[in-house]
Amino acid sequence: MAKVLIVDDSAMSRRMLRRILEEAGHKVTEAEDGMVAIEKYFLDKPDVVLLDLIMKGMFGMEVLQKIRQIDERARVVVASADIQTSTRAMTEAEGALGFVTKPFVEKEIIAAVDLALKER
Repeated sequence: MAKVLIVDDSAMSRRMLRRILEEAGHKVTEAEDGMVAIEKYFLDKPDVVLLDLIMKGMFGMEVLQKIRQIDERARVVVASADIQTSTRAMTEAEGALGFVTKPFVEKEIIAAVDLALKER
């Protein structure tokens, strides 16, 4: 069982991810925006962060950078509807360990989180 922080401004996406991850045995916390995510990461030190790229206020790339400043070994999996290869490459260059596309596929979410847990 791992602690997973879901960061997404869509309540529906957070609910769906929570269900998938809790059914897989993980303990889940949520953040609805970037500032809350950074605070929760600092306080809770989750094992994996599942991070949406497009959010109000602070974009996911900025959140990824700030989390990696707090902890260079942070395990972050990016979730996005943007399927461009360049987007995936940018997130990997910033230290993301995985990339899953929306709409979510349960097996892909579990596989990405499991792979991230094996890294670092």
